[in-house]
Amino acid sequence: MGTKFRGRQSETRALNAFINLARAAESVSGRIFAASPAASEFDLSHSQFAVLECLYHCGPMCQKTLGEKILRSGSNMTTVIDNLEKRGLVRREADPDDRRYFAVHLTGKGRHSISRIMPRHVAVVVREMASLSGLELESLRGLCRKLGKREALPAIRD
Repeated sequence: MGTKFRGRQSETRALNAFINLARAAESVSGRIFAASPAASEFDLSHSQFAVLECLYHCGPMCQKTLGEKILRSGSNMTTVIDNLEKRGLVRREADPDDRRYFAVHLTGKGRHSISRIMPRHVAVVVREMASLSGLELESLRGLCRKLGKREALPAIRD
């Protein structure tokens, strides 16, 4: 479904592209997560899975950096990490030189869980993306990176 906004062609084109991008991202993400063992077998939320996956591949990091990497707010990260910590999947470790800084680490249980989830999660992603050719996947990746790396524009004020 396209925009109902009636404006210049450049405005309509931009709005339609944005709507299609947002709808596709939500749709694909929803289908992948619904079919992933992260939700069905391990009872993880999107954010919890993202934290475990990030720590698994990138190693321990502070909560703020972790939130930036998975595009979540600080308050959301506190809740997500609290819940993962209660389940014994992550632990916070204070920096001995700066007590304000806490690094988030995977526990052995967390590492074991995410190592069991990842191969099947990857298979779901590959299956979902199979409708695109290799060239189309590279093109999509490049376009998404171009949009994602763009600097934020200043707010429009009335």
